[in-house]
Amino acid sequence: MAALFSPLQIRGVTFRNRITVSPMCEYSAENGFANDWHLVHLGSRAVGGAGLIITEAVAVSREGRISPSDLGLWDDAYIPGLKRITDFLSAQGAVPGIQLAHAGRKSSTDVPWKGIRLIPPDQGGWKEIYAPSAIAFSEKYGQPIALSKEEITRIIHDFKAAAKRSLEAGFKVIEVHGAHGYLVHQFLSPLSNHRTDEYGGGFDNRIRFMLEIVDAVREVWPAEYPLFVRISATDWAEGGWNLEESTSLARILKDRGVDLIDTSSGGLTPHQKITVGPLYQTPFAAHIRKEAGILTGAVGLITTPEQAASVIADEQADLVLIARASLRDPYFPMHAADALGEESFEWPVQYERAKVKH
Repeated sequence: MAALFSPLQIRGVTFRNRITVSPMCEYSAENGFANDWHLVHLGSRAVGGAGLIITEAVAVSREGRISPSDLGLWDDAYIPGLKRITDFLSAQGAVPGIQLAHAGRKSSTDVPWKGIRLIPPDQGGWKEIYAPSAIAFSEKYGQPIALSKEEITRIIHDFKAAAKRSLEAGFKVIEVHGAHGYLVHQFLSPLSNHRTDEYGGGFDNRIRFMLEIVDAVREVWPAEYPLFVRISATDWAEGGWNLEESTSLARILKDRGVDLIDTSSGGLTPHQKITVGPLYQTPFAAHIRKEAGILTGAVGLITTPEQAASVIADEQADLVLIARASLRDPYFPMHAADALGEESFEWPVQYERAKVKH
């Protein structure tokens, strides 16, 4: 069980334990700017003892946001607000990470608690929605425009520029979001990518967009800092992206300077059929870890200390990403250490008087 609280070094960065706060959209930004909500939300999890904290999906371009309430990093003006957060996370001993993303055909929608609906331009939405092919996610989403090669090049540059700003903002880990039906995933899956040029068709063409983004980011991201990629290991749909393709992609990404595959699944099509249960995605992380020889992160219904500890102890993954359980309990690592009898866990000195004595 102690393996969950063992440090992990990737390149020049050491994580104090294997518990990571998974990227979770808060839909609380104003015009892309981070505010006190993001500071307190992420900061409390650093106080709680997580080794790595990854922001929600941060859009690399204005039209790359899921909603008008998403964080953005397409301008230098966003750096100070994010730097305030990374300074606090680092001061608490957590490694600050950022997830860079573009929503593609799933953009220009309202915040979830108001229901799924397209936001038109006169209500703050975007004039144009982009995707690999002109195929809408569903009738509740907007009709996208197929990206031209020039527009693809622009988006790759947006990822590169956002990576440079991430460094200035104090982040030490970048995760490229290639999962959950957003733009990079849309290129990967034959269900959403019907292109006939070098970005569509066979496997090598469908992964080209991701590889070009990774190359662009790695070009400006320091060699001593880790680069992660989040993927959906399977679309859970017939004819879609699958685990075998994910494993092949992971091997290629490893050779391109990617250090860890954050292994999720689904989100590409509303017709997906997912078998959900505790640890239901962990076998994907274990398979890719073994077959591709790359570090992986496991995410998805990991809700108890014992479950998290078993993932690391059984060598199914190298990091455990906690999502909803972290929302319910900002101090999940602290309480997990207590439940597992891990005496090496260091509480914040301000909280030590509350520590349970065994």
